[in-house]
Amino acid sequence: MARVFVITGPSGVGKGTLIRGLMERLPDLELSVSATTREPRAGERDGVDYHFLSRDEFDRRVAAGDFVEHADYAGRSYGTLRSELEDRVAAGVPVVLEIEVQGARQVRAAMPEAVQVFIAPPSLPALRTRLVGRGTDDAAEVERRLQVAEQELAAQPEFGHVVVNDRLDDALEQLTTVVSDELD
Repeated sequence: MARVFVITGPSGVGKGTLIRGLMERLPDLELSVSATTREPRAGERDGVDYHFLSRDEFDRRVAAGDFVEHADYAGRSYGTLRSELEDRVAAGVPVVLEIEVQGARQVRAAMPEAVQVFIAPPSLPALRTRLVGRGTDDAAEVERRLQVAEQELAAQPEFGHVVVNDRLDDALEQLTTVVSDELD
């Protein structure tokens, strides 16, 4: 069976950047495309960056059991469609899930064999600087994400691996080592 890698951590911690670097280093990995009820950001494409669903469609698919995990985060819903995961795993392709802590817990319950990695910021002030600096959220959204982040940071001990994203190159090296070791 192919490995499933769950990569989680607070919004703005650099999960996406680290995963892009990881996939450049380990090209056999495939990224599961999550579904969300949030609006696309500039440059994001449906089916590539996310499956952008209306609230009604998301709720209908939850009721139908189409998600392996789903969670609400900062006022939006996110989830991993079962089809995104099962098709790749059945084909022997290792899959990376970039999901929130709530969803990571659901995957852990459903797939205890999945490798779980928590990406942590060096500090909350550093995370605030990143969230403000990326310019994708207004001040109220940044504050909401920071409140959620404080709760998520308390969950670090639940995860088999913790990577602190202080220096990008060091964090990427650490993440690559974790994944490579698990694939061997």
